[in-house]
Formats: sequence, C-alpha cells, structure tokens
Amino acid sequence: MSEQVFFRTLTASPFRRFAGGSSRALAWRARTEADWLRSRRGRADLAVFHQFAPPPYGGGNQFLLALVGELRRRGLVVELNRLSGETPALLYNSFNFDFARLKRFARTGVRMVHRVDGPVGTYRGFDDGTDRRIVEINRDFADATILQSAYSLDKHRELGLALRDPVVIRNSVDPAIFHPAQARVARGSRLRVIASSWSDNPRKGADILSWLDANLDFDSFEVTFAGNTQTTFENIQVVDPLPSEELAELLRAQDAYLAPSRDDPCSNALLEALACGLPAAYLRSGGHPELVGEGGLGFDSAEELPAVLSRLRDELDERRRAIRVPSIDEVADRYLEVLRA
Repeated sequence: MSEQVFFRTLTASPFRRFAGGSSRALAWRARTEADWLRSRRGRADLAVFHQFAPPPYGGGNQFLLALVGELRRRGLVVELNRLSGETPALLYNSFNFDFARLKRFARTGVRMVHRVDGPVGTYRGFDDGTDRRIVEINRDFADATILQSAYSLDKHRELGLALRDPVVIRNSVDPAIFHPAQARVARGSRLRVIASSWSDNPRKGADILSWLDANLDFDSFEVTFAGNTQTTFENIQVVDPLPSEELAELLRAQDAYLAPSRDDPCSNALLEALACGLPAAYLRSGGHPELVGEGGLGFDSAEELPAVLSRLRDELDERRRAIRVPSIDEVADRYLEVLRA
C-alpha cells in the first residue's frame, strides 16, 4: 500500500462529534455500511483500528506505523480501520480510533486485543473521563490488553482501572529510520544535548527546560529542543517538528538525550533517541527508568541536571554500550503471540 493510500484510511476519533451535523453523520453511516458490505467475503491476517496520521505526530502513532510496516514486511496482510468477514484478529489502539465503526465491524470469533497507554489522566495532568471510557471499551470488546510498561500496568491497577488479561510489551521504533550513526560526529568542547516532543503539554518537561535555559552553563553544554512547545527560550535552540527521517539525522548529530516528561508510560521520543545511540538523562518518572536502564542517568529535580549531565559526559561511551532497545522484530513477535492466542 502506498503512503498516499495508507493515510486515506484515517478515521475520526471515537469521541469526536460530527461537526457538519446530521448530513455528515448520515454520509459517515452510509460510507461505513458500504465498507462493511464490501468486506464480508474478504480476509486479512490482522486488522488494526487507529487514527493514523503522517509523521511528525504522537508516539503511539509512530509505533503503530513501525509495527504495521514490520508485519507487512513479513508478508502479512494488515487491513486498516475495517474488519473483513474472515479476518481472525483485531488490534485497536487506546481511544484513538472510530469507536462506532469498530462496533459496526466487530463480530464473534475474532480475537480482539486492546493496546492501552496511560493512564491518560495521569500524564495529561487532568481527568476528563477518558480513562473510564477506555476501560468501558476494554470491557465491552477486549479479549486481552497490551500495555507499554510495568509502570502503566501498575498505575492502572492503583487507580482501580481494571483491564482484560493485561500483558506488558514495550514499544519499539523503525530500525530503517532510527539507528546509531555509522561513524559518530566528533564531540566538541560542549556536550550536545537534545530533547524532543510532538505534544506541547507542559508536562512534557517545560518547567525543567525553562530552569535549564536560565541556569545551565552554556559554555559547557549545547541544548536543542525539537518539536512543539509553548515556552520561549533564550539559550535553548528550538527546531520545529520534523519528519521522522530528519529527526533521526538530528538525533544522530547529538551526544545525549534529555527526557524531562512526567508520568510518560513509554516515551517513543526517548526510544527513538536511545535507538540512535544517545545515552539519556531522564526524570525518574513514568516508564523512563524501565526504558533507559543502565543506558543513562536519572534525576529527580532540575537542579540536579548540571551534575547529572557532567557525569553523563564522563560516562558517555559506557552508557552508550549499555543501551538496550527491543527490536521491532521482537516486539512484533510478542504482539502476534497475544493476537493469535
């Protein structure tokens, strides 16, 4: 499937209202019904329901693009946002899909697996009921649940958010894009540090970056932020969101990664940087400690960062050798185990 055709499969969020009123809703129902009828005699190896978007976009979207790409490289037929009459398994993502469409296509005899991140209210910093709706969708349809970190699973349990038959499988990245440099660019007198985020939610580390911008010794460190932010910096260089290939090139030109976000269950931005060979300075929050392991150093407050970055500079080669990112091949195997159980 070409990229142009791939992104024509985008569907609306299950919680988004039809802005165009009843006429648009009727057109949606007619299109969904026509798709359902056309697919009754069809078959794929797997269906995936997700509101796909072209990069740059959020981490779940990035991961699912990589996963679908890996499955198709294996020769598996993956259909998007529809479930044909003979397709045996379906993966649906969090709340980022057309719920009404899934409800129309769902049928008995299909293995239904729900990929869940979050809790959403925890990493957003406010509860608008999304997590409860995710639990309802999970209860109504799921045979099993895939979460991205032990932190995410434990936090759901702590909040009383029960999910069907949960298993933890970390995200991975597309190795054709995110991989270490063949030859590292020689390091200058300043340690080159980068942070990145598609979301401009302040909980992605705006307070930590602001503190660094005002207090870090920029004669010793160079800091770049790639992505969206609501904050204006004086010393930190800001780069607009980049397509994946350009972001990977930028990452490979750095020495270390900064992961300042709070309560991130499995930061794809962090995984992309690790996969490009960047040891990380990470806030001890969410799934960061699980992802980094010995491939970086943790901190609890912004004030610790100058010392942490100095130590990371001294241990850069050692920490780089300790980086472990699960391959997309391993992750795809584990997804298929759950989907075929």
